[in-house]
Amino acid sequence: MQQEIDGHYHYEDLARAEGFRLIAGGDEAGRGPWAGPVCAAMVILPADCRIAGLDDSKKLSRQKRRALFDEIRARATAYGIGWASAEEIDRHNILEATRLAFNRAFDQLQPAPDYLLLDFIKLPWLRLPHQAFAKGESISASVAAASILAKEARDLHMENLAQSFPDYGFEKHMGYGTAAHQQALRQFGPCAEHRRSFKPVKALLTPALHDETLFTLK
Repeated sequence: MQQEIDGHYHYEDLARAEGFRLIAGGDEAGRGPWAGPVCAAMVILPADCRIAGLDDSKKLSRQKRRALFDEIRARATAYGIGWASAEEIDRHNILEATRLAFNRAFDQLQPAPDYLLLDFIKLPWLRLPHQAFAKGESISASVAAASILAKEARDLHMENLAQSFPDYGFEKHMGYGTAAHQQALRQFGPCAEHRRSFKPVKALLTPALHDETLFTLK
């Protein structure tokens, strides 16, 4: 068990062997939904911190993820949680809005990191040494910690939004394009938190584009 936990810190240990001391992991949640903000998180874990159970947030039960959410924030050297709104997603596009959310999370890190591990995304504004790799949340403890913070923070945010927009069931699907969400969109139209640049939402705003095929789950 301990060997498995230690293996999750392989990339952090390699960076420390090269002389880096404040190593942050970064990941995001919410690029795919039709409503709500995109959220990015960055986490610096202490060198001697070994948290059991860190993994891709999507693989964890809500109960386990919530417990880790609290533990990570309590034990981290620093962490940041950044957001880009649905309006910013529409204005910039989802990739640029995600980068904006990462920038906002990065700016919250005190002390600032000297090395960064990322799930697979390029951040053109980044000026410090870094590494980005596919499925980073499954192989790096710091990236997994960031994945958990971003996912849980966004889920909590969507549950709060559900109180302001009760017709859409945000607390159940978190803004993703489920059948229930599709039906609510057809019945009530988009609300202020819907991403109007996303095709299924745009279809309701532009009658000429309305096509039932846009509501087919992929």
